[in-house]
Amino acid sequence: LALDLGGVPGDAERSGLPEMTSAERVRAELDVLGLDVSRHVVDFYVPLLAELGVTRSAQLLERRSRSTLLVAGAKVATQTPPVRSGRRVVFLTLDDGTGPVDATFFEDAQGPYAATVFHSWLLVVRGELRRTGRRGVSLRATGCWELPLLHELWQEHGLEAVHDHLAQVPKGFGGVGEQALQGAAESRAARPVIARPDGFASDVVDQELSAGGMGRRRVLVHASGFKQSPYADVKPAGQDVKSAPRKLWHSSPGSSGG
Repeated sequence: LALDLGGVPGDAERSGLPEMTSAERVRAELDVLGLDVSRHVVDFYVPLLAELGVTRSAQLLERRSRSTLLVAGAKVATQTPPVRSGRRVVFLTLDDGTGPVDATFFEDAQGPYAATVFHSWLLVVRGELRRTGRRGVSLRATGCWELPLLHELWQEHGLEAVHDHLAQVPKGFGGVGEQALQGAAESRAARPVIARPDGFASDVVDQELSAGGMGRRRVLVHASGFKQSPYADVKPAGQDVKSAPRKLWHSSPGSSGG
């Protein structure tokens, strides 16, 4: 039973501060609780995702196997388990508000996107859909971008600028080679075929751009002559204002990518 205190309290005096917006409320929830209670953080990017034709987790079963599509969401976990071949494979899990999305970055797609995968929080991933059973789906990733940066580009320059940005390949890297795409199509195995990037078939190039102790794999050569391992995963310079405000309740510690 409720306790009767003998009267209804009057209106409290207002502080004069405006009511928080939905974005400010979610940001405060993430700062304090590590949990987006009132709305899912991806909901604020729905107009952009709709124009890009991003596939939500709940719609993946409706897509054809081997179709190329875009997915987006908040990063839940990254895993780099040891594999017998010695080549690094990155497993990424996103949450888009309708369910989880699993994406796999094989070695041929890691070069220009590894830093984004490991050091960013809200991501857009492009890849090829793989059906592994009646309800089993996963994505063989071929690209990854920061969702907030794409959103800013969309607001300032429109959808065409976003498409142009997605089509660009960072300087010093090649795209996913035709050998990898053709090999994956011809293979009956569950995992795609790993192939070297296009343009790196020459023995001379292999000798000049091989990394010692790494199975003679490609390295990034800067204009100054400095050679950088594709496994360095160096965080871009400057202050990262797009990172998660704190450790989120649903995220896995994963692995550092080493």
